[in-house]
Amino acid sequence: MANQLPEVWLRGPLPDVSALLQPVAHALLQAREEINALMADADESILWQKPAGMASPGFHLQHLTGVLDRLFTYAKGNMLTPEQLDALNKEGKPISKSDMIEVLLSNFNKQVDKALEQLTVENPQALTDIRGVGRAQTPSTIIGLYTHAAEHTMRHVGQLLVTVKVLQAGLR
Repeated sequence: MANQLPEVWLRGPLPDVSALLQPVAHALLQAREEINALMADADESILWQKPAGMASPGFHLQHLTGVLDRLFTYAKGNMLTPEQLDALNKEGKPISKSDMIEVLLSNFNKQVDKALEQLTVENPQALTDIRGVGRAQTPSTIIGLYTHAAEHTMRHVGQLLVTVKVLQAGLR
């Protein structure tokens, strides 16, 4: 335990990210570290299992990627593309590629990188600007979208952790 790094938020500010957005960036980086460590030894056979009818690990990995993409799209003031809507409809459905865990982790890691890039160019003075969410264009703010993205990501990290641990224990 002594050789482990402290949690991301205790490692100091990230360069080029506004002070107001540091917690969002820290949460996304923490999520990435925890998910990659958790899934490093996971057995692919558990990926689409739904213990007690709960969401599968594969769903969580797809949803984590998708929700970041969608919320950061709304923060830019954009509507979702047909490709994003298609990805949303495919969440929870098994992919047919080999090395599924690696593919899902790669997609998530790339989405975190993309989100971090967006945070570095965000104007701190615009964070309270209104942005519409969804087809109904329910009003939120840029900072509200980013905060929800971080909070929602960490919620799914917790769910993923418990689900994977339960399923992996069943393999032993």
